[in-house]
Amino acid sequence: MDPADPERHVAEGLLEAAAAELGVDGAELLAAVTDQAPTGLALLDRRLRWCYLNPALARLTGHPEAQLLGSAVHGRAAETLRRVLSDGRARTVAANSLLPPRGSWQRPLAVLARRLELNGRALGVVLAVTTADLAPDRHDLEHARARLTLLDAAAERIGTTLDIGTTCTELAEFAVPRLADLATIDVLPPDAAVRDSGSGGSVPRLRRTAMAQAPQLSGTPTELARPGETIRYRPGSAAARCLTTGKPVAANQLSPEELATAAADPATLAAYQALGVDSLLEVPLTARGQLIGMLSLARTADTSAGFLDDDVVLVEDLAGRAALSIDNARRYTRSQGIALELQRALLAEPGSPHPNLELASRYLPSGTSSVVGGDWYESVRLPFGRTLLVMGDVMGHGVEAAVDMSSYRSMLRYVASMDLPPHRILRQLDTLISENESSRPATCLLALADPARQRWTLSSAGHLPPALLGEDRPIELLDVPTGPPLGTGLGGYQQTSRELQPGQVLLLYTDGLVERRGEDIDTSLARLAALRLPVGGALDELLDATLHGLTPQAAEDDIALLAARARVRS
Repeated sequence: MDPADPERHVAEGLLEAAAAELGVDGAELLAAVTDQAPTGLALLDRRLRWCYLNPALARLTGHPEAQLLGSAVHGRAAETLRRVLSDGRARTVAANSLLPPRGSWQRPLAVLARRLELNGRALGVVLAVTTADLAPDRHDLEHARARLTLLDAAAERIGTTLDIGTTCTELAEFAVPRLADLATIDVLPPDAAVRDSGSGGSVPRLRRTAMAQAPQLSGTPTELARPGETIRYRPGSAAARCLTTGKPVAANQLSPEELATAAADPATLAAYQALGVDSLLEVPLTARGQLIGMLSLARTADTSAGFLDDDVVLVEDLAGRAALSIDNARRYTRSQGIALELQRALLAEPGSPHPNLELASRYLPSGTSSVVGGDWYESVRLPFGRTLLVMGDVMGHGVEAAVDMSSYRSMLRYVASMDLPPHRILRQLDTLISENESSRPATCLLALADPARQRWTLSSAGHLPPALLGEDRPIELLDVPTGPPLGTGLGGYQQTSRELQPGQVLLLYTDGLVERRGEDIDTSLARLAALRLPVGGALDELLDATLHGLTPQAAEDDIALLAARARVRS
């Protein structure tokens, strides 16, 4: 304490007055106060050696004076105490790292360290030791209850979808401001190889997926990596140590030099400096024993004394639960990516029709997620200038639906090569598919174009009706006899014929084009029938206009379209 500090003179005056009132020497009174105080008091010199401890400290810790005097503090506690000596900021110290392991204290202890100054010189460190709570059982119970309440709230708010970005954002926004002033989430990309947590090796490169900051922090630092950017962690940083060891790394009340060492990279350091961050906590995101990412938390010097041991345990538990949701989202995204690539590879342009028929097609994956369905279309050239048009929809989504779609498409080509009428083709397909119990049901619509005879022959297995478009006339939804979906084994398919006129367009589609959640199918089909489309122009333009008129901004299901028009004989 500075000798010119008025508070010091007030304290000395009070001590002298009290000694005079009691008729004792001031130094003797001060010694009696420290010896008989209920709070443990101790003095460490600049080399962190025990120089003095009062009886209360020996009683609270179970360490007699003779055991501690002259010995030095080591380990994590010594690192904290050196910071106290360096910058003069009071800090809490974990009792189990400060004292030798032979202590016999039964209650949790709270230790506060403060730099001792005299005439402007730092002489050492003063320790004040108290029991953390006079009713430890009740304290532990309330602490456990609060922890479970927080984790239950996290379970409700984190992992509401199978989208990686959404799940990580939920985690970041839950952590701030409950647990930190700033949170960032970095995750392995879905296509990146994972490795066992704590297996060492090189520091993996993660992708920033989400971030959140407390409202009191002014502005968003432009230096911080934004979601979608890849992060390269500096070796030796807190983040790099967390990723290589697979264990949490806490760094509290850091000096500017220590913050520079702990920050992940220069850009992150600049952001921390701008926000006033001085405490960091890096926690690995581990799911099923494998490292998939990292949760980074930061606190500013104005908000707390850093991340305590209880904070580390709580955040580690939260990160473990959230990591399972993030891993589920990664696996789902990877599965859907595989399915989409598979479907794109399988769903090539339909086979070339005869020159007497013009075709155009479209396929749009769902706009609300990366879900891949089993929508497909095909055209098969048959003898005598005929072309068989096919539109199908395997029930379900994902890799399995895409695989079944490929299988059914191959079956269709094989059966169609027998030159059977459409209803018999459906009967054969239904029989083949139903023989495999694991096969998924599918709807299917066949339209056999025979321009020479000016005839369409149509048959349906549970599919929506085709639309017939003509110049200067409303769209007509054709009444096609509808049998059960393929794969049921019930058969019973019928067919119908319709005049094929040059210039008319037959539009085949899947349910994603018209169906809306909670809406009656008749309402959906009426919306299609009410469209006014450019029938006389290019078929590609007609399909574009159809999608523009019916497709919402985020389609709820896959959409497949196939348009056909007989060419006018020259």
